[in-house]
Amino acid sequence: MGSYKDAGVDQAGKDAAVEQILRLMKSTYDPRVIDNPWGFAGLFQLSSGDGKVFDHTYRKPTLVACADGVGTKIKVAHLCEKHDTVGIDLVAMNVNDLICTGGEPLFFLDYIAMSKVDKPLLLEVVRGLVDGCKQAGCALLGGETAEMPGTLPQGEYELAGFAVGVAERDRVLDGSNVEEGDVVVALASSGFHSNGYSLVRKVCFEDAKRKVTDRVDELGETLGEALLRPTRIYVNAVRAVLRPYRRRKAVKAMANITGGGMIENIPRVLPKGTSVEIDTKSWEVPAIFRLVESWGGLDRAEMWRVFNMGVGYVLVVAPYYAHAAVQRLEEAGERAWVVGKVVKGKQEVLLRG
Repeated sequence: MGSYKDAGVDQAGKDAAVEQILRLMKSTYDPRVIDNPWGFAGLFQLSSGDGKVFDHTYRKPTLVACADGVGTKIKVAHLCEKHDTVGIDLVAMNVNDLICTGGEPLFFLDYIAMSKVDKPLLLEVVRGLVDGCKQAGCALLGGETAEMPGTLPQGEYELAGFAVGVAERDRVLDGSNVEEGDVVVALASSGFHSNGYSLVRKVCFEDAKRKVTDRVDELGETLGEALLRPTRIYVNAVRAVLRPYRRRKAVKAMANITGGGMIENIPRVLPKGTSVEIDTKSWEVPAIFRLVESWGGLDRAEMWRVFNMGVGYVLVVAPYYAHAAVQRLEEAGERAWVVGKVVKGKQEVLLRG
């Protein structure tokens, strides 16, 4: 007589892994999470009701939600045999989008698909998710671990994530107030983040014939270490800038510099009649980008269309507040600097330098 296990799905083994995952998840909870282990859905209240630090009050609460993945960066994790950072990437790719609205991340949900649940591998991935949620100040509220024999190769997995946050309706940032003369402030990236890895892998491993274990003098580390460095999470830094200006329009727009680089992402928050000039000499593009450009024989335009080139996030700020914004970002642990300005134009990014 056949069984589900004979078909490739070990429900008992999966349940044992989930028990450990539930314990890890609790380390991300604050008083707003209503504990509901093994429930069909997670529960979260906007107010803790205790009048303490987590008791947030919104007059016109507006929910913010987004979904994303980490793409083929997972392939690099397999090559490095290291899976405890892609979870950070997954959280980052979501919450960095969410905060562009001025919203606060509340909780995170994940979807992990495997051909067969590999408990050590699964727990390694989840530890990254927990780490990312702690950095973002949100709860890992739940998720789904799917066994899919015959669909994914043995040992392979796929990740997707979903973040939900809240913003005060009259303080949502949509870029509509951006105007000529406003200043563009950049925050440094930690590398490629989680974008462009199909091209990165082709250049590094096929064209340049490199291995993840190769130590690269220009980087001062192995290629694998550089490529697997997790996406930077900007939640706390952005919060440090927005908090002092709740009633003033100091920050007018924000953009997460993901796939498409600054060329495609900044115009998403520009109103009609405006463009942005970026001074590409105002910062030193990190060595890893220059190496990929050289190894792959890529032209300059392609590099700027695909990669973040060392800038992971930008804020469009009123000129009066630009210096203070940079200072607050630096105090929050970020490398920040002015990279450009808003000019009249056709909702595009103009690279200068």
